[in-house]
Amino acid sequence: MAGRIEDYALIGDMQTAALVCRDGAVDWLCLPRFDSPAVFAGLLGTEEHGFWRLGPAAEAEGEPAAADRRRYRDDSLILESEWDTPEGTARVIDFMPPREGAPQLIRIVEGVSGRVSMRSSLRMRFSYGWVVPWVHQVDGRTAAVAGPDSVWFDTTAETHGEDLTTYSDFTVEAGQRIAFTMSWQPSHREQPPLPEPENALAATADFWREWVEQCTYHGPYRDAVIRSLITLKALTYAPTGGIVAAPTTSLPEDIGGSRNWDYRFTWLRDAAITLSSLLRTGYRDEARAWREWLLRAVAGDPENLQIMYGIAGERELGENELTWLPGYEGSQPVRVGNGAADQLQLDVYGEVIEALHLAHMTGLARNDYASLLQLKLIRWVEQHWNEPDEGIWEVRGPRRHFVHSKVMTWVAVDRTIKLIESGDVEGPLDRWKDLRDAIHRDVCEKGYDPERNTFTQSYGSKELDASLLLIPQMGFLPPDDKRVIGTIEAIQRELSTPDGFIMRYPTSADAEEANVDGLEGDEGAFLACSFWMADDLAMIGRVEEARKLFEKLLSLRNDLGLLAEEWDSRLQRQVGNFPQAFSHVPLIDTALRLTASGAYGG
Repeated sequence: MAGRIEDYALIGDMQTAALVCRDGAVDWLCLPRFDSPAVFAGLLGTEEHGFWRLGPAAEAEGEPAAADRRRYRDDSLILESEWDTPEGTARVIDFMPPREGAPQLIRIVEGVSGRVSMRSSLRMRFSYGWVVPWVHQVDGRTAAVAGPDSVWFDTTAETHGEDLTTYSDFTVEAGQRIAFTMSWQPSHREQPPLPEPENALAATADFWREWVEQCTYHGPYRDAVIRSLITLKALTYAPTGGIVAAPTTSLPEDIGGSRNWDYRFTWLRDAAITLSSLLRTGYRDEARAWREWLLRAVAGDPENLQIMYGIAGERELGENELTWLPGYEGSQPVRVGNGAADQLQLDVYGEVIEALHLAHMTGLARNDYASLLQLKLIRWVEQHWNEPDEGIWEVRGPRRHFVHSKVMTWVAVDRTIKLIESGDVEGPLDRWKDLRDAIHRDVCEKGYDPERNTFTQSYGSKELDASLLLIPQMGFLPPDDKRVIGTIEAIQRELSTPDGFIMRYPTSADAEEANVDGLEGDEGAFLACSFWMADDLAMIGRVEEARKLFEKLLSLRNDLGLLAEEWDSRLQRQVGNFPQAFSHVPLIDTALRLTASGAYGG
């Protein structure tokens, strides 16, 4: 049985990622890319769907023991898990080296004290647990082959097969190290080179140390910021610069429910806000790579901008259900692909142009096509800003005139006006200033409820929406505007959970009630929205309250500093895909804001 979402650690090589549970089981790994079919899909099913557990041999039948301690080695993605047993203590070092050739998952068992009996249990199932591979020996190596894929398993420990599983039973003494490596290769190619685990470990440690040294943030929340930055880097697909929203699919927003989505794609919104955090903490190379990815992804067809693309810029992301997987804790369906790719979300134009504007303002080398793209996008916005859309939350109900969407079209126009005024491009400045004013006036007249002194989710609606918290952060209105303060206080009052976190918008578990998103069931508090609330509180002068909320949010991270998409206040656990870029980015942003304001403890 899969662990709780927060029981997992992330390791990765900037092309794919694995989730490692406290009990030493790798329950999720897609090869060779983030969006490839999983070789281990036990996270969304059972052990029959693939896993690799490495830990102390069981003294008796029962649940595998969780590690007594685990941590990342320094500021890296090298995971160290330790078990104390009556025989002694053993450590397992898990990592994926940034790749030059075949992707590798390396696990090194190290004896810390005594003499510990260990077991490796490897059950590979290709195509998300559907296909049992042909496992055989080649030149002393274990090869698993199915269709286009092959996985090569190397270790100096003795192995044997039983019940379609590869086992290794061995002992490790203090100071002894035994390595296990799993490498992927297209099945039509020759076997990959023999791994060099210790050299790979040293190179991986060097990579992360050098990368972290670039960080320009040295404030009081540095540990949390660095861990979030490392997580964002791990979600970057190095060959193209695309950034996935999360490395998983179908981890539920509502345990046992149907709010299960595939996040292994590049959302323009998520990637743009990730870019902004990277730029503000000194990571210009990633920003440049993402800008180039964006230009390639939308090249030739900017008028038909999609809200998301594949990690190499693919446009076709058709959604399907994997009926043979029972889902995480029975949460069905399990989905791959994402039908929301075809939605109209007007806010995306604002996020993309805001990211390009920030790149320009921070001195990223000019790219003439980026400026040309920005002008093309604005011409499209000029014609379509007043249409209804599906909005930031990708509702699957009817389109509406969402206030946040309109605000972000204002942002798109405003930042383009600033680009023209800087002299870098030419455009119809007066016309677009009139457009900016028209959008602003429209939002303030149709999206604001004067009786309650709050902006609303959509024109004509009485509902609230946490995305309204971005109004002052985007500069649409100043923080001291009474309408901004009223909106913040209304969201605090009406969208807070009992433990003080923020919901995206009202939902209902009653299927007879019409939710704005067109879905049944509830969901957890959306962590990004809770960070936005902390930002807004700081902006309106309630800095101590902002600090307390931020530090309360930090306490929701698992022991390794990772966050999923949401927090279930009823179950007191993380829910949604994991780890989630859209949670770690606002963590960084809020830390920067609180540091600048001097609002921090200690």
